[in-house]
Parts: sequence; structure tokens; C-alpha cells
Amino acid sequence: MPVYVEQTSGAEVLRPHAEHAFAAELAALAAQDDRPRPDRWKLSPWAVATYLLGGTLPDGTVITPKYVGPRRIVEVAVTTLATDRALLLLGLPGTAKTWVSEHLAAAVSGDSTLLVQGTAGTPEEAIRYGWNYAQLLARGPGRDALVPSPVMRGMAEGMTVRVEELTRIPADVQDTLITILSEKTLPIPELGEEVQAVRGFNLIATANDRDRGVNDLSSALRRRFNTVVLPLPESAEAEIDIVTRRVDQIGRSLDLPSAPDGTDEIRRVVTVFRELRDGLTGDGRTKVKSPSGTLSTAEAISVVTGGLALSAHFGDGVLRPGDVAAGVLGAVVRDPGTDRVVWQEYLETVVRERDGWQDFYRACREVSA
Repeated sequence: MPVYVEQTSGAEVLRPHAEHAFAAELAALAAQDDRPRPDRWKLSPWAVATYLLGGTLPDGTVITPKYVGPRRIVEVAVTTLATDRALLLLGLPGTAKTWVSEHLAAAVSGDSTLLVQGTAGTPEEAIRYGWNYAQLLARGPGRDALVPSPVMRGMAEGMTVRVEELTRIPADVQDTLITILSEKTLPIPELGEEVQAVRGFNLIATANDRDRGVNDLSSALRRRFNTVVLPLPESAEAEIDIVTRRVDQIGRSLDLPSAPDGTDEIRRVVTVFRELRDGLTGDGRTKVKSPSGTLSTAEAISVVTGGLALSAHFGDGVLRPGDVAAGVLGAVVRDPGTDRVVWQEYLETVVRERDGWQDFYRACREVSA
């Protein structure tokens, strides 16, 4: 029976890994999971999907949703990991790609820390292996001098590996994955050896094609992935629910007031972001200009969390318009030259005329002055 270790109460970890933060839920699922499990999986595919989507177990244990969206998306993602095909989570910034990949790895392997963070400077060694140069000089090439990458460890141990922001990695380094994903082998020519992946190994990559400076995947590499697109929340209510849940989780870790105390402000922030993002007001009557930023759900979560911190430390603990106004302005106005005009126009033509939004309008006018 798999064992999930609870984060010790004395550890002051700002953001526990998913397998620690939700250890009780993972343990409850494992204890009641009698369905077939792929080799080295901690849970069955059904239990992994339940962990992500939420539900109530036969003994009454409530599994909180980690992802709010179409069930079929999660089922396809989990099923992909149960095959020998790698998974690519694709979507706009802020569509929970990293969040989903972390929880998938935690539920499948019990460890979400085998991570390669993609940047423009990610070297080939981050995917293949590196060398301990002190050992290399002292003893020459050998296993003792080799420093395994997270990918090499995942192959050897049959674990799930995460590659974040794959399209930010230089194209020649990306293609290092082709042999790994097609042959399930990582050659070590310096030693005349290779590492072969054992059952249980798979890879989850995340990527978006919205940001500038993206390196497109080669067709050879893209064929090695099954691509699952994570959409933006379909409705305002769904997005409000996501923001409320995440802010509440983050707030508890920071000892901030609970998110329900600021439901009205959460609704306003989400409404503003959706309307500016869509270029149309919620009632469909008024077209508005869109700013240069993405105004994603993740940014809404950040704005509300910052507002809660303001209300807790410099207010009465209740989230109010003045607490979120500066955060909204910072999220919307990324390019002062063009975005400020878009924001002022939206403020005067939409927010000013909306019933019940006068306090929010005044707070935004104040910080925008």
C-alpha cells in the first residue's frame, strides 16, 4: 500500500508540494482504491481523475477539486500517462497548466519534484545529465562523477517527470527529448552506457504559444506528445469559483481572511478581466478594447490575494474595492502608452455606469490618477 507522508506541523513551508499539501486526500484515495493500477502508479487512473476533479469517497471523505473544467480533458490526460505517450498541456498563460501537471505527478508517482524548468538558458544537461567536475578530475569519467537530471532519474525509477514551459527551451535542447520519448533510452556515450526507462516513467510538458520569444516544437518532437489543450473557464461563475478556491487555499497558508468575505470584489475582478479579455461586456451590448496583457485566471488570483493581504494588514480584514484597485490597474496596464487609454475608456464607459459599482469606480479612479 502506498504511503503518503504528511507535512510535519513544525515545518514552516510557504508552499508545500502537492503530495504534502494534499497527503490526507491521496492517502484516503489509495486506501479505498481497488481498481487496476499501472506499474509503479500510486493510484489507479480513476482515482487520479477523482483527485483532480474532486468527489466524495464511499467512507465520506471529501476530495476537493484541484481543476475546475471539462472532465474529459482530465480523463484524456490521465489515460495518456497510462500509455507510453508523453503528455503536452497546452494553453494560454494562466490556464492552470503547471497546477495540473504538478497534481498529476503527485497522484501518479507520489512525487511532483522531478522538474525541469524551461527558460531561454536551459542547457542540455538539465534534460540529459551533467558532471561533478571535482570527481571527474579526480577519478575520470564514471558513474560517481555523473549528475543525473530529473529526466534520467524518472527513467531509472519509473516516475513522472515535469518539463515546464517547453517552448521556452532552445530548439536544439528541446530535441534532446526525441530519443528519450521514442526509444525510451538515454545514451551516455562518455561511459559507453545507456539508461533505459522502466515501467512507470512518463513525461508531462507544459507550453503556451501566446508569449513572445517562444521556440516552436519540431514536428518530430510534437509527434511524441499527445496534446491536451486547457481552455479558459467557460463561464464567469466557473472562473469565480476557481479564483475563490485558490485564494482561500493561499490565504490559509498566509493566515489571511477567508475569501468568502470578499465575494463581491472577486466577482468584480473576474468580470473586469473577462470583459477586457473578450472585448465585450458580459451582457453582450458594448464592445470594449482589449489591453496587451492576458488577464488570466492566475492573474485574477494574484490580484485578489494581494487585496486580501492589504485588507488584513492595513484595513479591517474585509476585502473592499480599494484593496483590489491597484492590483487591477497593474494587471491591465502593462504597456503605459496604449493600455492606460484602454483602461480609462473602459472605466468611464462601463464601470462608471454599472449599478452597485460606484465604490469600485472611485477606488480605480483614485489609483489611476
